[in-house]
Parts: sequence; structure tokens; C-alpha cells
Amino acid sequence: MKNKWAILTVAAVAAGVFLYGHSSGAQTDKPAEPGQTAPDFAIKDVYGKEFKLSDFKGKIVVLEWINKGCPVSLGAHEKQQMQKTYKKYAAKGVVWLGVDSTEGAKPDQNRVYAAEQGLAFPILHDADAKVANAYGAKRTPHMFVIDKEGKLAYAGAIDDKGDKNYVAAAIEDLLAGRTVAKPKTDAYGCGIKNSKLAS
Repeated sequence: MKNKWAILTVAAVAAGVFLYGHSSGAQTDKPAEPGQTAPDFAIKDVYGKEFKLSDFKGKIVVLEWINKGCPVSLGAHEKQQMQKTYKKYAAKGVVWLGVDSTEGAKPDQNRVYAAEQGLAFPILHDADAKVANAYGAKRTPHMFVIDKEGKLAYAGAIDDKGDKNYVAAAIEDLLAGRTVAKPKTDAYGCGIKNSKLAS
């Protein structure tokens, strides 16, 4: 009888460990949230140069999901909204990276687009949507700000569709050593078109 209980106890513990391991694994598959470590990545830009998030440790990094075919993303560039925000903070050491997760996006087309719109920051190609899934990027534009310690500090829209620039506000808070006052908002724009994007 004792042996029977011993076997049942061992089985129960093993099952608990199995379930815990799987539930923990599922949690790691969830997109990063503000306050958590920003997922590292290694993807190439339109010229074939590889960029790693870890290369920018100690710097504030902005990720902007773009799609030249999206009226909202295009509109933000035509208004120079992204370019002006980038230029304002580049002098303060802030890194800005465009990310295109559109399925079938061509580097040569984005090279032309960047020249036409005056985008002075790199555009990275995320063809398999791995980076988009890691961050939970769903729209273009979808914005993410990473602090100097590599933590995700802001995720959401570029602005409130008015005068409030959420990304600039987040950067200002970080530069002043403050916690970002509004760490998350709802991004608006076109849905990212990629069959590998998590639902």
C-alpha cells in the first residue's frame, strides 16, 4: 500500500512539473509588455546589413513598424511626423529603426521609398514576422520604445491622432530619468499583412 501511494505521489509531482514547464513555456511565447525585457533580434536592413537590438544596449531605441502601401504609415511619413521626431532625438543618442513585416516586401522598393520620403533611419525586413510576433506588432505604424536597460518602456500608437506625440513623450520621460507616464496605448493603422503573424 505504501509503495502504491509512493508511486502515485511521484506521478503527481512529475505531472505538476510537466504542466508547470509547459505553462511557463506558453508565457514566454506571449509578446513583450512594457516593463519586460525587450526581445532581442538579428535582422537585415534593405542593404543587407544585420542589426541586433543588443548592439544598442545603453541607448534608447525606437521601433516603427512601416508599410509603404499603408495610407496611415505613408501619411505619417508624408507629414514628416516620423522624420521630425527621429531628427529631434537622434542628436540625443536615440536610435530609430523602421521594421517592415509585410509579406513579400522587397528591399529595393523600400530603398526607393526611404529616398523618396527622406527616411534617414534603417528599414529592417522581418519577412517571417518573428520580430513582429515577439513584440506583438499588429499595425502600421505600431511604435515601441526601449529604454537604456533594454526594457520595453512604451508600446502603441505614435500619437492620439492629434497634438499628443506618445513616442516623444516616452522618450522625454526616459531622458529625464522618469518612468514613462503612459506606457501603453492602442495602435491604429493598417493591419500587418503576413500569413505568419500570430492572431
